[in-house]
Amino acid sequence: MAGRADDVEHQVATTAHVVEEFGRLDVLVNNTGVNLAAGPLLEAEARGAGKTFAINVLAALGWVRAARVAGLGEGGTVVNIASVAGLRPAGGIGLYGAPKAALLHLTGQLAHELAPAIRVNAVAPAVVRTRFADPLFEGKEESVAARYPLGRLGDPADVAAAVAFLAADNAARTAGQVLPGRRPDAERRCVSR
Repeated sequence: MAGRADDVEHQVATTAHVVEEFGRLDVLVNNTGVNLAAGPLLEAEARGAGKTFAINVLAALGWVRAARVAGLGEGGTVVNIASVAGLRPAGGIGLYGAPKAALLHLTGQLAHELAPAIRVNAVAPAVVRTRFADPLFEGKEESVAARYPLGRLGDPADVAAAVAFLAADNAARTAGQVLPGRRPDAERRCVSR
């Protein structure tokens, strides 16, 4: 079903459709993000900032509300896709990082409010090789990747694996947690025995 992530009618229709099609709703993954302005946060226009917060934070809250109405309940799971930019300031992407920080707080708050029936967690990847992140590594992928402990950028499959873990029964006692990616400025450490 096509629609905008922050459209409440789309949220309600989509979650109802899932229940109609599959008989139930067990997992919600909030994987929407926009960055409407690169550069210093103080230079971001109010309209763009408002839209970025609406899509990156308020839409996630709307999807959780719609999922609960559609039947996400006992044993259900919500996984929010945030960013390491929400864990700590980063140059040039402040308007992206600030709402992702709010999304991380929302994750903890919803985990508190919805437990024990619904578990809420987040994944906060670093740079992942996608069209969205192209400006962060395009033409310099090798040097950007070299700054990460594993020496490579993330792949969408890395994020999917983290989401699958948080949604699985193996994580049944995990709530309000964030699985962070590594920032490129993190120290490299090796352990040998």
